Amino acid sequence: MAMVQLDARGLQCPIPALKMTEKLVKKEVKSGDTLEVTADCPTFENDVRAWCKNFKKVLVVFKTQGTAQVAQIQI
Repeated sequence: MAMVQLDARGLQCPIPALKMTEKLVKKEVKSGDTLEVTADCPTFENDVRAWCKNFKKVLVVFKTQGTAQVAQIQI
């Protein structure tokens, strides 16, 4: 199991969610891994929650760090 990080700061929706999907499609994250996404898009929290629901993944942690938001998703 690995922690895979994705820095999506400076990208506006829906780009962070598209980058998350790309990680899955390219098999850069595997079952059991945690995908940690950092973003500063104002709609990121809603987007990541919808993404987790659509892909049947678990949002383990969602927190604010400075001006960014960090989501940890169990793949």
